[in-house]
Amino acid sequence: MKRISTPRRSASLSAQLVDSLRAHIEAGGWPVGTRIPPEQTLVEELGVGRSTLREAIGALTHLGLLEARVGDGTYVRSSSELQSVMVRRASCGRRDEILELRTVLEEYASGAAALRRSDDQLHQLRELLTDADAACAGEDASAATNVDALFHRAVVRASGNDLLIEVYDYLGTALASALGGLPWDATAAEAHAGLHRRLVDAIEARDQSGARDAAAAIVRLNREHEAAASREAEGR
Repeated sequence: MKRISTPRRSASLSAQLVDSLRAHIEAGGWPVGTRIPPEQTLVEELGVGRSTLREAIGALTHLGLLEARVGDGTYVRSSSELQSVMVRRASCGRRDEILELRTVLEEYASGAAALRRSDDQLHQLRELLTDADAACAGEDASAATNVDALFHRAVVRASGNDLLIEVYDYLGTALASALGGLPWDATAAEAHAGLHRRLVDAIEARDQSGARDAAAAIVRLNREHEAAASREAEGR
């Protein structure tokens, strides 16, 4: 088990403890969903007073990293305050807002990926296209959704922009949750797959404009699919 870094003795011990605990969580020392050690255990391990520890735990709870459950202890809710804030905000946004956000992030990332991608990253994108084809052929909607999410994350990672990668990773779950779940007919599914192949071809050719256009077209298709599904539901 990873040990938490003991804070340095200074006038700002509580603030240092917040930083130390945050770093421990981000490094996976306490995985998301797990209960943190009891207060007495942490007091003894860290060599700090109960009031200092409680103040730090309270700050991390306020930031959204921890969650106190009455009668059950304190659990890790998120690995980053940025993740906590952004996922919470995205999860209560309208679908059209989420699609617009996805357009902004993926269009820029796709253009950057065309300029900065490595050969290994390009190979990974090709493999994910193959996986997506297999999932669609097997008519496994859940697998297809998961592969699609992995594909778009791989495109963003190929952008080489660390902050963009971090933001997209934190929003990935909310995006997949909000945009998934709608069935695709064979024609729409083939159009969707074709646009993904076009995107990878543009990234391979280092065609920045072509990559951005393909990424935007993918989101437009999602919008059209969403509108068609809504009309069909209203007509029932």
